[in-house]
Amino acid sequence: MSRRGKREAEKVKSKIFSKIIVVAIFLGLVFFVLKVTPNYVNTEISDKTNLVINNTNVTDVLKNDVIIENGIIYISEDDIQNFFDSHIYYDEKYNQVITTYQSQIASIVVGENAMTNNGKKVNISGTVIERGDVRYIPFSSLKNIYNVEINYINSSDTITVDSIDEKYVTANSTEENVIKSDPTYFSRTVDTVDAGEEVTIVQNDNNENEQMGEWVEVRTDAGKLGYIKYEDLSAETVKREKIEETKQIKGKISMVWDYFTEYVYPPDRSGTDIQGINVISPTFFTLIDEGKGKINQNAGEEGKRYIDWAHSNGYKVWPSLSNNSYIDTTSEILNDYNLRQHLISNIISLVKEYNLDGINIDFEYMYEKDKDLFSRFIIELEPRLHELGAVLSVDVTAPDGSPEWSLCYDRYIIGQVADYIVFMAYDQNGAYSEEEGTNAGYDWVEANIEKFLGQEGVEPDKLILGVPFYVRVWKEKDGEITNSAVNMNDLDDIIPNNAKKVWVDSLKQYYVEYEKDGTLYKTWLEDEESIKAKLSLVQKYNLAGASYWAKDRETESIWSVISQALGVD
Repeated sequence: MSRRGKREAEKVKSKIFSKIIVVAIFLGLVFFVLKVTPNYVNTEISDKTNLVINNTNVTDVLKNDVIIENGIIYISEDDIQNFFDSHIYYDEKYNQVITTYQSQIASIVVGENAMTNNGKKVNISGTVIERGDVRYIPFSSLKNIYNVEINYINSSDTITVDSIDEKYVTANSTEENVIKSDPTYFSRTVDTVDAGEEVTIVQNDNNENEQMGEWVEVRTDAGKLGYIKYEDLSAETVKREKIEETKQIKGKISMVWDYFTEYVYPPDRSGTDIQGINVISPTFFTLIDEGKGKINQNAGEEGKRYIDWAHSNGYKVWPSLSNNSYIDTTSEILNDYNLRQHLISNIISLVKEYNLDGINIDFEYMYEKDKDLFSRFIIELEPRLHELGAVLSVDVTAPDGSPEWSLCYDRYIIGQVADYIVFMAYDQNGAYSEEEGTNAGYDWVEANIEKFLGQEGVEPDKLILGVPFYVRVWKEKDGEITNSAVNMNDLDDIIPNNAKKVWVDSLKQYYVEYEKDGTLYKTWLEDEESIKAKLSLVQKYNLAGASYWAKDRETESIWSVISQALGVD
């Protein structure tokens, strides 16, 4: 090739190379723009008041705008429900809003500058106001109810809300710094801070694991949220630690009901103890029929001695309150806020009078239509007990049963609100069953536990498994079938010595059948083996514990089985 030809070829190569460089630069710029530009898009909301709750700006998900009038901050009922009280409730009968949070219950009549807080009436600034079909709550007047600090920042038209029971950490900027919208220099500046200016460090999983020199999310005095390099902060200070709620009992709950009728006083158990339990639930209290929230109590001085005995043995005392299956009386109370509050006030008075550690609500046989109102009763009772440090447990039956015995409970709400929900895992084939069968077979108990944890949405650490200390003996004679409840400790007296026991593995029980005086008897036994099997489900599903119906129906050996199974001395 000639010298001229070589030069021409080199020029062509040079042009091609230059084009490649230009294309590469262009593609790099495109990549840079695509990568960085989104970080510069201004996503701030400037045409309305911003609301920052626990260092999260929630303005764009509010259902209604925040209102500020006469220095009072109003948040809509729907947004209160979303962020603070999922059970906030409008009581149409008394034209009032009822809100609960932790140990507080407050009711505010629409238009009145007062609220009733835990039974006491107090004046407040502002009231519930209505704008169209939206009710607004005077949020800034309820900061003690929701246990928050509230600050309005006029310069940025921003409200910050901080829960007092959450961890609160601050630090100072080491020099004048910019706060970025994302953890990169190539992002929008949301605010600037001066040297020595204090910022709030956002508490989240990312920040908990930040190392020196990396980015940390902060909130400025203007309420702006963004990122700064950790190395640009100093004097980190924990202003407030997170308040962790402690349970009254560590480990598994092991509760026995101590049953005696409402017409007698509690037994004298002085000088005795019960192995394997840490809670005892004497049947102290029952509703009075047509009593509009009044309670019959059979405690008295004997009850006080009983409680002293229990406490001296290290047992917590959670007496049961039964509705005695008074379905209409129960319905009347549940359907009226004032009657519910009257009943709750009576319960609180009894907790104080007898120095109780908790209450066990045992309402059975209720109208299905009252299901949500029974939940309301539990929602309104829990904060009052929480204020006293008392535990709330609620007894319920198996899911998917009859309207008045099973469908009358919202197990999900009860499980959310109460400290414990107790599954009374017996009467699988009860007094009115048309077919013979076990009182509490292992397979039935397990299937219903799975329903509680699955379809009912109950957390395992809230669920206590109720175990029976009795069986049903079925009798067949002349084509008629009847049954009767028999205590575990009486079985040896009624079953002949020569009766053959057959183990039914699916039930984890022995089946016994025998004839006597022309009558065929059938029963499925409760003994050490069957109780041990049921208690194994507590560990298998990591449930809160177990409870037993009822004291003095058991065989003495059963307590060591319980102690071993649950790890309770």
